[in-house]
Amino acid sequence: MRKQLLAVLAAAALTATAVPASAAFARPAANWGKCPADVASPALQCASVEVPLDYRKPDGKKINVEISRLPSSDPAKRRGVLLFNPGGPGGTGLTYPLEMAQLGLPTSLLAEYDLIGFDPRGVVHSSPLTCDLKPAQLLTIVPSYAHNPAEVTAAAVSAKQISQQCASSTSASILPYITTANTARDLDQIRSALGESKISYYGLSYGTYLGGVYASLFPDRTDRVVLDSVLGPDGYDITASRRFAEGMQDRFPDFAKWAAVRDSSYGLGATPAEVTATFFQLADKLDQHPTGGYDGSLFRSATHSLIYQTSAFPLLAQLWQAFRTGQAPPDDSLPSTTGPIQSQVSTMLSVVCGDHAWPRQISTYQRNVAHDRAEYPMLGGATANVWPCAAWSYQPVEPAVQFSDRGPSNLLLVQNLRDPATPLSGALETRARFGDRARMVTADQGGHGVALPSLNSCGFNAVIDYLVHGTRPATDKFCGAEANAARPLTPQQQQAAGKIMNRLRQY
Repeated sequence: MRKQLLAVLAAAALTATAVPASAAFARPAANWGKCPADVASPALQCASVEVPLDYRKPDGKKINVEISRLPSSDPAKRRGVLLFNPGGPGGTGLTYPLEMAQLGLPTSLLAEYDLIGFDPRGVVHSSPLTCDLKPAQLLTIVPSYAHNPAEVTAAAVSAKQISQQCASSTSASILPYITTANTARDLDQIRSALGESKISYYGLSYGTYLGGVYASLFPDRTDRVVLDSVLGPDGYDITASRRFAEGMQDRFPDFAKWAAVRDSSYGLGATPAEVTATFFQLADKLDQHPTGGYDGSLFRSATHSLIYQTSAFPLLAQLWQAFRTGQAPPDDSLPSTTGPIQSQVSTMLSVVCGDHAWPRQISTYQRNVAHDRAEYPMLGGATANVWPCAAWSYQPVEPAVQFSDRGPSNLLLVQNLRDPATPLSGALETRARFGDRARMVTADQGGHGVALPSLNSCGFNAVIDYLVHGTRPATDKFCGAEANAARPLTPQQQQAAGKIMNRLRQY
């Protein structure tokens, strides 16, 4: 009976997705007031926007999406609104406009727009989800590193347990509707509540996929759209999960060179080849003898997350140094398992598993692991392993949104050559899918995020020129490597950058 019901829902979605969300559900204006206590700032205003849980049933159950606003610094120059999404899926977003402003966005941009943040559906202040995950499970959503088929089978058991917990949780009834397509429809409800005919948008990481889906569902309601660190055109599916390993192999040489120059400080190797050898030695050592909360799998995952930004290289080097010399690892090297992370991870699972149907045969993952462990030995045995999506209790309620070249030519993609999370291969596929709708600026730089600390000024300026002046490259553009690209940050900027980096490291 349940399978029949899911089939009916999926069939209904084929027709429902063609109906613009706002045509069926009118929005009142946003009623701005104080923000929740944990994000309170005199500079920010917040409001709740009521949206349908299931857009095929606009008069049915409603949920609330919390939004924030950093008003234009010069209303006389205000162009409109610029919505931000910092990635994830599951990333919190209420404080993101303020954090970006504190990082040093130019005064021209702060005058041009009201900066709008939001917690996506399922996250923290927006009808939060829970899968009742235990602390250890929050650290193992990315599967363990499998060395052989038996370890893939063991990972499948853990994945199934997580899936069952999600399906039996108090928020299980809304899990099937926490998807990228529905979040994009929420964006359009936010647009309507703000009284805007169009929105500009900046999305980072997974936020690029969300922005692409919005630009595909509502092309005529987009103004200036920037997609920074670009996912492939299918979002976080099994291909994207395996690409994390590709991204690590692309990016790791930057850290190896950095550490080799500082061998006298950290003792990790005097050449990049020696630093690379140290990685495998430590991973093998921790596979056999876990230390300080780390096993080999978590060590690989932590190394991957700490190469997202060059500013985190010293912490990564200290972590390795501790393991090599038998000391305790730094206290802040482990990801957090407290606070909002429960709803963030639960939302991530709902989106990743709800946007696409994943293979359910363990043999598929065993083959993928064998291939990726050989092709990308640093991380491939983990990212090709079994995710909870392989045992997810719900089939997607609608087909994935397809990107195409139909629509206004107003998308700017910016991408680093050596991105550990969203490698260039996926960005090129998205660029091709959008055709003449998009232009792409590629920077000879490592790390996750172009318009973030450790900037390539050429890439960053391309983003600002477009958002402020509407100036977009006539053709795709390449930005060469820049010496000393990282600019000094003030204490306030360092604090804002730390919040953004910690958010990115969770995924």
